[in-house]
Amino acid sequence: MNRPPALIVCMGVSGCGKTTVARTIADHLGLAFFEADDFHSAENKARMAAGRPLDDAMREPWIRDICTRLQQELVKGNNCVLACSALRRSHRDRFRTIGFRIRFLFLHGERDLIAGWMQERADHFMPLSLLDSQFATLESPSGEADVTLIPITNDWKQTTELALDEARSLVSL
Repeated sequence: MNRPPALIVCMGVSGCGKTTVARTIADHLGLAFFEADDFHSAENKARMAAGRPLDDAMREPWIRDICTRLQQELVKGNNCVLACSALRRSHRDRFRTIGFRIRFLFLHGERDLIAGWMQERADHFMPLSLLDSQFATLESPSGEADVTLIPITNDWKQTTELALDEARSLVSL
């Protein structure tokens, strides 16, 4: 019996560590890695860099392009890891329809902790001023069967190990 490949989506608000965790999973398990920010248009990045949040119409081409790329990977039979905010349930539902065995790892932590990390990074277009809009946009994934809450703290080893354990269990099914 052929089973579809796995897709692990590290999700959460900007600055929560999803890219770091997703890259770690991809490196440890030898999976294809994709960063959702790479699919944003220059216009969207400039808007966010100016402290203006995106609306759903602006997010549509972004989510469509991510799904198109993931569909290509599915056809190749590749297991994948995606770092993506996936703040809207409609976005998570779009990923669910692609055909992967899927697990969302919801990196969730205190606003002040995440804000501190955002202040320390210098090479990202998303300013700290948009963090509150990220939390406001987040439609909680609690109760969604394919979502695992990964609490984030300053103990990155523990956070990463929890995420790796979840990813390993999906890939090995």
